[in-house]
Amino acid sequence: MGIQIREMTESDIPMILDLLYELGRPKPQKDSDADTFRQIIMKYLNDNDKTILVAELDYTKIVGMASLMFLPRLNQKSVEMYIPELIVNERYQNQGIGKKIMCSCVSIAKEKKCHRIRLESANQRKTSHRFYRNLRFEQSSLSFTKILTQS
Repeated sequence: MGIQIREMTESDIPMILDLLYELGRPKPQKDSDADTFRQIIMKYLNDNDKTILVAELDYTKIVGMASLMFLPRLNQKSVEMYIPELIVNERYQNQGIGKKIMCSCVSIAKEKKCHRIRLESANQRKTSHRFYRNLRFEQSSLSFTKILTQS
């Protein structure tokens, strides 16, 4: 199995949306929603402080992705890398693809001289927690959320 990690292109948007839906993210309720989601991804791609990496199988199929944000902190001289999404298609999990994506993230963070990499994982995602711990990530905080609107 040949997996290549690369930056996303506009033609990858439909496959990226499918991966996000697999993760449980909102699906479009109407055509205009799908257009809005595409526009959000394009805006993300055009922002110098953000990028999306994809894991491509045999140069034909996207089987995983990670979105990256580079955030300044008020008490740090360097930015942190924040990973809002990391997804590997369920059929391709436990084959080293997630690890390969994360190794690329670490390399990028080092190139950009980030002081840390931060991500969140929902409480119920115990398998994901083990995955991050195996990559030597530590649980360093709790995350609190307040929902303001319903989509």
